[in-house]
Amino acid sequence: MKFSPMPLPHSPAAERNRAPILARLQALLPPTGRALEIASGTGQHAAHFAAALPGWAWQPTDADDALFSTIAGWSRAAGASNVLPPRRLDVREGDWPSDGGPRFGTPFDLVFAANLLHISPWACCTGLMQGAARHLSPAGLLVTYGPYLEDDVPTAPGNLAFDADLRARDPAWGLRRLADVAQEAGRAGLALRERHAMPANNLLLVFSRG
Repeated sequence: MKFSPMPLPHSPAAERNRAPILARLQALLPPTGRALEIASGTGQHAAHFAAALPGWAWQPTDADDALFSTIAGWSRAAGASNVLPPRRLDVREGDWPSDGGPRFGTPFDLVFAANLLHISPWACCTGLMQGAARHLSPAGLLVTYGPYLEDDVPTAPGNLAFDADLRARDPAWGLRRLADVAQEAGRAGLALRERHAMPANNLLLVFSRG
């Protein structure tokens, strides 16, 4: 009897948003480079983006080692041989990565984080900005994706409900004000360069050295 392989854990949100995010990355990035992905989760983004950007070496990370086999599985399924083995990383720590192995020496041309800031305490925003500033190349970009609260811009009802749900689950979570995130980036020496409206009331933000 022939057995089919077990299906990989799957994020419907990652499946939905990967194409619009990739289109924006392709418009932003040069043909080659090194990318560091923060909070890779299932690894669906890493696999999809790396397969479509063959000139890029893609380093996935996550704070949860249990996800590493899933990240590797999605990369194999996509035929993305340019995805490196995942590393454990807690953005709040001063040394990256967090697994006791070799530190990240060579700078990255892209640091990418999707749906991190609202599902983590505020200290993760501080850690992300400071860590990106340490590890980006001089012309490198920090790209974040997710829902934000903006002054003078009405918040979609779905985002308001999502924010309330997050805060009910953990008072330290919740949608972040874009102005607060940009201010935190400025403290680390990064400036908000571009703001792109994305489907489902999300934003893709691009930061670079000020």
